[in-house]
Amino acid sequence: MANQAVRPSSAAPTQRRARWRTVDIVVTAVLGVAFGVVFWAWGLLWAGTGTAFAAFPPAQAFMYGVWLIPAVLAPLVVRKPGAGLFAELVAATVSALLGSAWGTTTIVYGILQGLAGEAGFAAFRYRWFGWVPAALAAVLAGAMAAVLDLLYYYPDWTAGWKTTYIALVVASTAVVAGVGSVLLTRALAASGALSSFASGRTRH
Repeated sequence: MANQAVRPSSAAPTQRRARWRTVDIVVTAVLGVAFGVVFWAWGLLWAGTGTAFAAFPPAQAFMYGVWLIPAVLAPLVVRKPGAGLFAELVAATVSALLGSAWGTTTIVYGILQGLAGEAGFAAFRYRWFGWVPAALAAVLAGAMAAVLDLLYYYPDWTAGWKTTYIALVVASTAVVAGVGSVLLTRALAASGALSSFASGRTRH
């Protein structure tokens, strides 16, 4: 018995990946607060440009992607389960506190969009943080947001308008939140700002 080799637990690396450090919490919170201000400002822009899309309201969905950036960017930066939900929820809460036109409904959106984004990274067990997981997270978060919008605000739209809206929201989110977050993470890593994270030490 004494001579038997002890096999290392495969759960140990997973547990280390999942364990949050203080720097992870702080940076995720900062991202959330910063994007909360962006969300609030973007909401004003959304409202201000609404009349330009009066003839075909679904077309405004091309602007949507900004609201999903934290759900993708935070996991890419800190690489911890729950980072997307955390950042998206903080951003939504800050936006609501600043006076978002959608009020506390924004917080509901933050939770559900964050969870949808998490599913994209969870599909790869939080072991891969490249283009594909980022795109999947963005698409899932965008689809969630579009469905919520149709349920809350546009239930009377025609099937064609609804389909167009979902497609445009998902496309906007894939480009802005998906591609944009990957490029932003790489730019931050190249600048040395992410030296405390694995994302800042990974060669691309």
